[in-house]
Amino acid sequence: NPVADDPDMEKSRLQVAIDTLRLSVDEMLDRLEPGDKDQREVLEAYKMFANSRSWMRRIEADIDRGLSAEAAVEKEQSQARTRMEQVPDAYLRERLHDLDDLSNRLLRILSGQGSETGAEMPVDPVLVARNIGPAELLEYGRSLKGVVLEDGSVGSHAAVVARAWAIPLVIHAKNITAEALNGDPIMVDGDQGVVHLRPEETVVSAFRDKMAMMAEAQERYVSLRDLPAVTKDGQRIELYMNAGLMADLPSMESSGAEGVGLFRTELQFLIRNRMPKRGELVDIYARVLDAANGRRVQFRTLDIGSDKVLPYMKASDEPNPALGWRAIRVGLDKPGVMRMQLQALIRAAKGRPLTIMFPMVAQFDEFRAGREHVFRELEREYALGHIMPERVEIGTMLETPSLAYAPRQFYEMADFISIGGNDLKQFFFAADRENERVRRRYDTLNSSFLSLIERIVERCDEAGTDVSFCGEDAGRPVEALCFAAMGLKKLSMRPASIGPVKSLLRRVDLAEAREVISSARESGVQSVRQSVMDWLATQARNGNA
Repeated sequence: NPVADDPDMEKSRLQVAIDTLRLSVDEMLDRLEPGDKDQREVLEAYKMFANSRSWMRRIEADIDRGLSAEAAVEKEQSQARTRMEQVPDAYLRERLHDLDDLSNRLLRILSGQGSETGAEMPVDPVLVARNIGPAELLEYGRSLKGVVLEDGSVGSHAAVVARAWAIPLVIHAKNITAEALNGDPIMVDGDQGVVHLRPEETVVSAFRDKMAMMAEAQERYVSLRDLPAVTKDGQRIELYMNAGLMADLPSMESSGAEGVGLFRTELQFLIRNRMPKRGELVDIYARVLDAANGRRVQFRTLDIGSDKVLPYMKASDEPNPALGWRAIRVGLDKPGVMRMQLQALIRAAKGRPLTIMFPMVAQFDEFRAGREHVFRELEREYALGHIMPERVEIGTMLETPSLAYAPRQFYEMADFISIGGNDLKQFFFAADRENERVRRRYDTLNSSFLSLIERIVERCDEAGTDVSFCGEDAGRPVEALCFAAMGLKKLSMRPASIGPVKSLLRRVDLAEAREVISSARESGVQSVRQSVMDWLATQARNGNA
C-alpha cells in the first residue's frame, strides 16, 4: 500500500525493520573469520550506510507526508538511483550501489519477504542478478561457483569480495536476468569473461575439454613452482606477483612467485569510506611483509585519480582524468597524505628491507621531490626513536614516454625502475585503455613499442639500474617471452599467470627469439606477433617448445 493513515505506526515499523537490518549486518560481521580482513572492511563501510541518519531522516520525512514505510523507502531508493546515474565518477556510482542494496534488504524486511525465495540451492550454484551488493554476496558465502551480473563494475565492493574468495564474476552480461531461469545450466568462463546459458552439447564438450586441459596444465605448473624460470640458453628471468589485498598474499607460495613486484597500496584506501589511520596502515603493511617471509615487496605509493577516486575525497572536474591530477601529482600537492603513508611504511618495516615505488612520474624533478620526502621521513622517524629499515630502496614506475627520455642522472639516482606497461602503452599509442573502440587496435608486440622497451632497458643497463616490467601483458606468455628477449630480467604479473609464463620460458632459446624479433622489425612489419607465433609453432613441431 503506497499510503498510510498513521505516520507514527509506519515510523515504528520502519524503526523495527532498520534495527533488524543493522542486526543482520552485525551478525554477518560476527560470522567472518579472523583472516577475512578485506571482507570485514567492506562490511564496516556497509554498516556506515545502514546507520546513516540522513538516510533515515529522508525516509521519515516522506512518511510524515502520508507515504507508507515501504513506499517511502522505495521513493528514497528511486531518488538515490537517479543521483547515481548522474554521478560521473564510476567509483562513486559503485558506492551508491551499496545504498541500493541496503534499500532492497530493508524493503524485504518491511514486506515480510525475508531472504528466502523458496528456490533450492543447486549443486555448484551460479548466481545471476542485475547487480549485487557486498552484504548479499557475503550471505551466500563461498558456496557460489560463479556470479553473472547485468550491471556491476570491477571496482565494486562485491567484486572485492568475489576476488578475495576466488569466485569468477562476469559483469555486463546483457539481458541475462530476463533470459536465465532457476535450474538452467550455465557455464562461466571467468578468464575470458564469457557466459554460456543453456549451452548445446558441443559447447559443453568443448568447455569440459578446456577445463580438463587447464587442470592438466595447472598440474604441470605446480610441478614447476619451485623451479627457476631459466631459458634453454641459460637466461634467468625472475617472476614476481602483483597484489593489493591481504587475500592476494597466500598466492605467493602456491604460485612460486619470487616476491611482490607491485603492491597497490591504494586498494586499502578505496575499499573504505574514510581515510585510514596511520596505525591501521602500519598493521596492514607489516602483515604484508610478514606474509612475504623475507621476499622483496615493492610498495607503490598511493595511486589515486583517473578511474580511482576515493569516496571521501572531493572529486575534481577534469576533462581527461587519465592525464590529470593523479598519482604522484596528488602526493606532492597533498604532502600530509604522502607523509602519513611513508611513516606507516617505515614503521611497518621494523628493521627489514623496505622498497618504495612512486607512480606516474613524468619528469625527473617529480621523482627527486618524492625521494626527498622519503629521506625527510626517515630522519624524523630516526629522531623519534623508531626502528629504522635495514635498507631503503627508492624507485619509480615508468609509465610515461617522457620519462624514457629523462636525463641520465634520473636513471643513476633511481634504485630501480618498473615499467608500468598498462599506462605506458596507453600514452604511447594515445589510446584510452578503458575504451574498447580504440584499446584493441594497438598490439603490445608492435615493433615501435618493443623498440621503446628495448631503449629503456639499454638506458637502465648503462646506469646500472635494476629494471622490471609490470602489467597485464607481463602475464601473457608470448608477450613475456618478447619482453625477456628485449632484455628484461624481471616480470611482475597476477599470480595465476606465473605458471604459464614460466612453462614457456623454460622451453625456449631466448637468443633465437631475439633474432626472430629483430628480423621481423627489420622487415618493416607493424607487429612481430605473427613471426613469433610462427617460430613457436615450428619449435613445437620439432619438439623444442
